[in-house]
Amino acid sequence: MLPPLHAPLRYPPENRMATSPTTLRAAASLACAATMFLAACSDTTIAPPARDVSPDAANLTKDPDIMMNGPRVFHTKPWHDNDNAAHGRGGGGGGSNNGISYHFGPVLLSGTNVVAVYWAASPIYVNGPQPGTHGGNSADQSLVGQFLRSLGGSPYFNINSTYTNGSQAIANSVSYTGYWANNSNVPANGQNVSDADMLNMLSSGFMTGALTYNSSTLYAIFTAGTVNLGGGFGSQYCAYHWFGTVNTPAGSRTALYAAMPYDHAYSGSCDMFTIWGPANGSVDPGADAEVNTLAHETEETTTDELGNAWFDSRGFENADKCAWTFGTTFTTPSGGRANVTLGGKNYLIQQNWVNANGGGCAMHWP
Repeated sequence: MLPPLHAPLRYPPENRMATSPTTLRAAASLACAATMFLAACSDTTIAPPARDVSPDAANLTKDPDIMMNGPRVFHTKPWHDNDNAAHGRGGGGGGSNNGISYHFGPVLLSGTNVVAVYWAASPIYVNGPQPGTHGGNSADQSLVGQFLRSLGGSPYFNINSTYTNGSQAIANSVSYTGYWANNSNVPANGQNVSDADMLNMLSSGFMTGALTYNSSTLYAIFTAGTVNLGGGFGSQYCAYHWFGTVNTPAGSRTALYAAMPYDHAYSGSCDMFTIWGPANGSVDPGADAEVNTLAHETEETTTDELGNAWFDSRGFENADKCAWTFGTTFTTPSGGRANVTLGGKNYLIQQNWVNANGGGCAMHWP
């Protein structure tokens, strides 16, 4: 995903991947020697290309070499429309026979856990958990919660099994392991919230027991209204994923997180509702919009958790290459538009890039 901002790339603590560039290059050589069949080994560089633009910049209309040391952002639909016009669908960045390459970073090989962190004074989504509570996923009956319970094991998420750690395929597994509806120090509408603020909030959850730390968990941080996670929400991007240091009862750890602001606040930029109606009609347009970016962030965290695993020569991660494309759609009973049914619910979620048979956007694998 296309990156903002902030600090230089940090290699995480020893429990994740405390690795020097020299070690990465040695590992890359060994991996290529062991797996010559992988087209990814045709890439000769380890470090991603750099660019001088961030989500804090005035605009992102430059011809970008997308990668930079910082969070991987999911740009708005207008941004991608402009980029597609200039470079073609998929970002124009090949890098291997399948259009995407492995750069020897870690992936969530055995499965992706997701914890929903709802940071708001009242429920963000209809039938969501009550603020001030935390627990297992059964208390989250929102469309977001139902989507997370149905994503793993689906033909859609199986697309991620076309990606590997150099030898083993990623498991088609997503587990919604719990939620925290945090109503403390809630940011106001329009307030800029930095990555440091988000990491401090997560740390408070770990230290108080509202959250349990797990290195294979994506902590998805949802906010309401126009709360501006990261500083460029709505004008430049709709969501992003990254990692950072948090405090836990066992000491400092590296946590994977996603900034998930309320996409429906910027309709037409961060949802499709200026063109099509929400998949579930008037039930909860905000949740209908959010599952699209949530799918994007979950699959990119799975295949590129630290920003140094799978991306193409322009820096596009798998979901970036298919952003805002939906394949074959259908009209739902409520009159909205959807392209997939999971757990008995209809959703409109973007296609993902298949890393096989030459590569391409699809809604399922095989």
